[in-house]
Amino acid sequence: MALSWSVLELDPQAEADRICEGLRDSVARLLRKRGLVVAISGGVDSGVCAALAVRALGPERVLGLILPERESSAQSAERARSLVAQLGIESVEQDITPVLEALGCYRWRDEAVKRVLPGYGPGWRMKIALAGGLEGRINHFRLIAQAADGDSREVRLGLREYLEIVAATSFKQRVRKTLEYFHADRLNYAVVGTPNRLEYDQGFFVKNGDGAADIKPIAHLYKSQVYTLGAHLGLPAGIATALPTTDTYSLPQGQDELYFALPFREMDLALWALSHGIPAGQLAEALGTTEERARNIYRDIRAKRNATEYLHRRALLLGAVREVESVG
Repeated sequence: MALSWSVLELDPQAEADRICEGLRDSVARLLRKRGLVVAISGGVDSGVCAALAVRALGPERVLGLILPERESSAQSAERARSLVAQLGIESVEQDITPVLEALGCYRWRDEAVKRVLPGYGPGWRMKIALAGGLEGRINHFRLIAQAADGDSREVRLGLREYLEIVAATSFKQRVRKTLEYFHADRLNYAVVGTPNRLEYDQGFFVKNGDGAADIKPIAHLYKSQVYTLGAHLGLPAGIATALPTTDTYSLPQGQDELYFALPFREMDLALWALSHGIPAGQLAEALGTTEERARNIYRDIRAKRNATEYLHRRALLLGAVREVESVG
């Protein structure tokens, strides 16, 4: 039987009911908390998580956080505010730019950029992009920068500069998570993590940043399924149809440009196919591509799973602590 897009179909009512039941049980029995904190980015993943939290516990037991910084899109914050208003939940908005400046987030990143692009300075914008995997080569990153006059440059990043840029920008996710746990602690709430299955499977998150949470309600759902659920839950149109972006670098950037091999819908099918043992030839036919490219897609998925395995690990213990080993 040919591989079909129907494998990603979802009964949104049944899935929403199941997740809400799980949220209620987990918050009361396992986590023993009073409510939930959700950082709302303006994207569909956090929007769906916030809407599910409200359905499960009621708006009075959900806190929404809006945490922009100077390089995030103004539209993202606007969409987040519209969702907060629609859901009727309490919210806190805080610009995290001063914290990031104090930590050296922008300075560390810009120093790394200048080592590969000496002319980079005030008025420039930048992002990094992934290349190589779909051609069967080792993945590598390129720096894309644009001056105020529109002049664009693109150069390959060395390992040192790449690691420093990623480490610096990861401050953004880690500062946001610090604030999520502050508000959770003061209210005796639990923190909701918002990754979808693509992000969770492929390690597209920051350890102790957006990867940290007490509960992750949609980590089992493919991205296209999250969109289905968002439409069912009646999210504002701007959120329900928002394309996935990183909203991390000063230049606009899609998630597929930074990390994933393909646009999300095709990645969903490829991930499902690989996980279910579907031959590359069938994936190629479904995607309208060559079998060689399909094999490269599978190879890239496996490589990312392997490279990011450590992100899913707990801290390693060098001696047994049997009294708490069964927890979690």
